[in-house]
Amino acid sequence: MTAPAAEAPRRVPVTSPAPLVPLADFGPLDRMQGWVMTAVLTALAAITRFVNLGSPTDAGTPIFDEKHYAPQAWQMLHNGGVEDNPGYGLVVHPPLGKQLIALGEAVFGYTALGWRFSGALCGVVLVLLVVRIARRISRSTLVGGIAGLLIIADGVSFVTSRTALLDGFLTMFVVAAFGCLIVDRDQVRARMHAALVQGRIAETPWGPRLGVRWWRFGAGVLLGLACATKWSGLYFVMFFGLMTVAFDVAARKQYRVPRPWLGALRRDVAPGLYALVLIPFGVYLASYAPWFASETAINRHQVGRAIGPDSAVPMPDAIRSLWHYTYAAYRFHSGLTNADGNYHPWESKPWAWPMSLRPVLYAIDTENVSGCGAQSCVKAVMLVGTPAMWFIAVPVLAWAVWRAFVKRDWRYAALLVGYSAGFLPWFADIDRQMYFFYASTMAPFLVMMIALILGDILYKRGQNAERRTLGLLVVCFYVALVITNFAWLYPILTGLPISQQTWNMQIWLPSWR
Repeated sequence: MTAPAAEAPRRVPVTSPAPLVPLADFGPLDRMQGWVMTAVLTALAAITRFVNLGSPTDAGTPIFDEKHYAPQAWQMLHNGGVEDNPGYGLVVHPPLGKQLIALGEAVFGYTALGWRFSGALCGVVLVLLVVRIARRISRSTLVGGIAGLLIIADGVSFVTSRTALLDGFLTMFVVAAFGCLIVDRDQVRARMHAALVQGRIAETPWGPRLGVRWWRFGAGVLLGLACATKWSGLYFVMFFGLMTVAFDVAARKQYRVPRPWLGALRRDVAPGLYALVLIPFGVYLASYAPWFASETAINRHQVGRAIGPDSAVPMPDAIRSLWHYTYAAYRFHSGLTNADGNYHPWESKPWAWPMSLRPVLYAIDTENVSGCGAQSCVKAVMLVGTPAMWFIAVPVLAWAVWRAFVKRDWRYAALLVGYSAGFLPWFADIDRQMYFFYASTMAPFLVMMIALILGDILYKRGQNAERRTLGLLVVCFYVALVITNFAWLYPILTGLPISQQTWNMQIWLPSWR
């Protein structure tokens, strides 16, 4: 008897719990609809930012800290781009923001419209950027449109864009840099996908080279412009640098590069340092071109005078003088501490910023004010976040953290990076004098997180028709609530005359007084 033939092994199909190759999703596809929606919202933003931009003033002069920057910009305009008269103490910020203010003054003169024009234009650009970024990270034109409506109706972004302070310029530059890095992330994945299709992923343990990354280069230029506006742009250089490295490592992991961490280190980090460190530094120095060219600028020739003729590290005398100039400004900032008795009635600490618990009163007039239909009228401008968005910041942030770290949702993680760069570094020197307008850079990222949450409500998987309708109603109700809330606050965001009773009703919290 012959032994039975061995039974052939059964072939059992193996199903992967996740796709072996990431989906070829490199950005939204409805380009025409996206640009139409963007154009409509940008036009709406222009109307809100420019209408009655020249009001209010302090008897024709700037209000609040405009009193520093508007005259310094005017002096730059008539002094070869250099501010050589400190005026209010010291010249304590880099020149770019004041140079931008000077552009508006060059067109419209030394008027409120002149010194606010550039900031309002940047406020409109900020809305455009938020729309495009939210649309890209959500892959939804509708979510991008929701984000646009929310940023238009945000009190912080609105007032910042209508006053001649530096924070509006800083915010626009850091959000634009963030957007460039998001596009770079999509472009990297598109190139990795092409390498996969061509069979080049595992040619080396480190994965393929990705070529010149112009969007990351653009982010470096924009971050340099941010630092040339205010030094707090440095925080975004650090946070965004770490974020783009994380994007690169994740991309190499998703495309099965044998050594993803080492690959990112060998292929991506060095070009990243060039794009996000050297380029911003070069742009920062370039913003001082008028200072370098001047013979009379403050501290322009300090070698051999305030500082010695020799340097431990060889460098041009002009750079040494700029370092001395910069250090003098740093000493000024570091000396503005509560311990040294520096207090301001509208000062606030970072823990009060997420919920707009301590806004800033930019201007108020209660004497001989008419136009409100009452015996006693008030005209005021207050930097305050629209409560319908800012009062829910804590649960929004908690949800974003849960989505980022538990659900591994990169969209929320990226927005948390941007929000944290504008928030967390201020805790390092808590004794320093601080104000709520420092939170201007946080506003766009808060708005985009809220828009993503509304998008999750709209597009939650597995919903039946009734649940989708309910989600749509919830989103519409919330957006309407935000717009209504903004409309209610509009008089104290723009300095329109209101009655004393209405003014008292606008003050929602004791800390707003």
